[in-house]
Amino acid sequence: MGMVLLARHGQASLGADDYDVLSETGLEQSRVLGRFLAGAGVTPRAVVHGAMKRQRDTATVMAEAAGWSVVPALDEGWNEFDHLAVVARAVEGADPGQGGDRRAFQQVFEDATARWTSGEHDDEYDETWSGFGARVRDALDRACASEGLTVVATSGGPIAAACAMLVDDEATASELGRLWAAFNTVIANSSVTRVLEGSTGRRLLTFNEHGHLPRELVTYR
Repeated sequence: MGMVLLARHGQASLGADDYDVLSETGLEQSRVLGRFLAGAGVTPRAVVHGAMKRQRDTATVMAEAAGWSVVPALDEGWNEFDHLAVVARAVEGADPGQGGDRRAFQQVFEDATARWTSGEHDDEYDETWSGFGARVRDALDRACASEGLTVVATSGGPIAAACAMLVDDEATASELGRLWAAFNTVIANSSVTRVLEGSTGRRLLTFNEHGHLPRELVTYR
């Protein structure tokens, strides 16, 4: 039996010149998460992260705060999808950062990802929705294949995709897209989602745990 903890990265820097950097809030969220996991007795055999700086830095800060000796390792299967490209192809001339306006960005993001997950415009995307799902499935297979407990620092998109597959593995690609959207909208920064690999198969044990965060540190973008 093994377990995988999917940790969403801390808050990135929406509206900044480089989005892919943890904000000060994101750094603190990562430290709080590490201390919480250590206090809960979590001792991972492995810590992995995607290639984004916000994912790598969340893994590093979390592991340091937890006092784990394990060195975080790269698995690019946990990369976030290219949301900038998805938004640009859906709304001509759109500002993917929306000048830091998180509410405006959310509406553009939801419209753009609905178009992407529909599968009706696959020829326009370097990575299709189905291709993204297959990549996440392979990454989850690798994480679950490890003995003991693995902590993954990734993003909301891959976590939501993994949850959608676990909830309904026989769903069509478009059905998975709708499930994905429902999960992805509510995943908090530095939240934890637990996946159990046991004798009866793979199960979604918990989703979006973020009770370790004080109210002022709860963010979604």
